[in-house]
This record gives sequence, structure tokens and C-alpha cells, in this order.
Amino acid sequence: MKLIADSGSTKTDWCLTDGGEVKLRICGQGINPFQQNADVIESVIKDELVSRLDDAGVITEIEFYGAGCRDEKIALMEGVLHRVFANAGRVEVCSDVLGAARALFGGGPGIACILGTGANSCLYDGGRIAANVPPLGYILGDEGSGAVLGRLFINALFKGGLPAALRDGFLAETGLTLAGIINKVYREPMANRFLASTSMFIHKHLENSELRDLVIRNFRNFFKRNVNLYGRRDLPVGAVGSIAFYYQSELAEAAEAEGYNINKVIKSPMEGLVRVKE
Repeated sequence: MKLIADSGSTKTDWCLTDGGEVKLRICGQGINPFQQNADVIESVIKDELVSRLDDAGVITEIEFYGAGCRDEKIALMEGVLHRVFANAGRVEVCSDVLGAARALFGGGPGIACILGTGANSCLYDGGRIAANVPPLGYILGDEGSGAVLGRLFINALFKGGLPAALRDGFLAETGLTLAGIINKVYREPMANRFLASTSMFIHKHLENSELRDLVIRNFRNFFKRNVNLYGRRDLPVGAVGSIAFYYQSELAEAAEAEGYNINKVIKSPMEGLVRVKE
């Protein structure tokens, strides 16, 4: 049995396969070794996954693609997975951006983008990541992400960048206050998840031209500060993630404005990962 995981900061998609056939799918909370220590990650996996796999058979292979799985964190993730799944002979931990590239392009070249709670991108040569502009996280970077969209949205709500009626509607619908928002961002854990969660309200109100412009500006900044740096307008551009999927029209408009065409958008890379790896 092979277990494949695609993990972002908000959720993890797990897929159990046997001989190319999908046996079980599980969606759990996000795992990020830059934000969580080994004990927390191990607890999450055991609580959400292990009990549901009791009757599935012996897992002999694991492929884990995850946000935060940079070189210096791979050993941590491999250690956790080996402890939880002691019978797994092969454990491969890779970055989520490599998973996105494999899912989008298989063995062909392209520029792969992740636009979910966080953002990332890479120049993919069909086998490996040839170049990667560091995303820097939602405070220093992550242009195009849900977290940055939420940050821009909250800023515009309270600093006059959006109509007062939109601000009042958001506060009424969510039950939040300015003090509550400040507390969630500066005092509670996983502020990026909270900021990205505002995307649900944003998406419902895209008829507001100022709000739609804010979404497009966020995407254009992603192309300007990330994709442009690869200098490969000749290659196809693909994107994975909930923000890319639900804002396809705005993403396409931003891409065209920056001289690109979006070749493919998928909500989750899992289908591509199962197909490519099996």
C-alpha cells in the first residue's frame, strides 16, 4: 500500500493507493514543519489518520508533499512518518511546490504556482525544480495567497479602501469586531489561516468593483514579484490551490495583464500526483 499526502497550511489531503487503485481518501488539518514541531505533527497524524487506516492493510510506501518541507525540515518530517508508520520501507518527503509541478505538468516543463492559504512557484524542467523564488511567507511575501488577500482586505476595510457598507456587512456576517480581528492576527496561532478564511466573504462579494480590483492586484503582484523572475514567458503556467481555483477569472485577467496565459488550474494536486506516481 502506498500513502500519498499533499499538505498545505490549512488542510492535508491523504490518498491510500494499491496498485494504482485509490482505496481511501482522507482530508485532515494542515501540517507545516515550519509552524509545528515534531510532537504536534505526530499527534495530528495519529489522531486524524491512523485509526482510519487500521483495516486498510500495511503501508509500505509514503510520499509526502508539504508546505514548509524545505531541505532543513525534510529529516524532521521523515522521522515523524517513520515513527508513525514503522513498516514503511520508503518515505519520500518533498516540497509542496514539487508536488504541484508533478501534478500540473508530469514529465514536461512549465511554471508551477501554488495559490492557497500560502503561495509559491517554481520553474520546473520536467523532472526537478530548476529555480524557485522564495515565497517568504505571508508577512514578507506570499503575494497572491489567501493570507495576503485577507491582509489586504482587512486593511482596506478599516482604512477607507473599501465601502463602509462592505465593512459593516463583513463584521455582521462574521460576528467579528476590530478588537477581535487584532487579537486573531497578533495573539492567536495560525494567523495566516484566519486571514485566508476571509476569502469566503470576498468571493461572495466580487460584484463590488473595488473588491474585485483588490483580488486582481494581489494576483498581479504574484506575477510581478515571482513568476516574472524566471524569465520564461515561453513556458505554460499552471496553478493549484483553492484561491487559484475559486478565483480563476480574476487570476486569468491578472495573468494576461502581466503577459501570461494560465494553461491549467486544479483545486488539489492529488489527482495529478496519483496519476503521475502510479
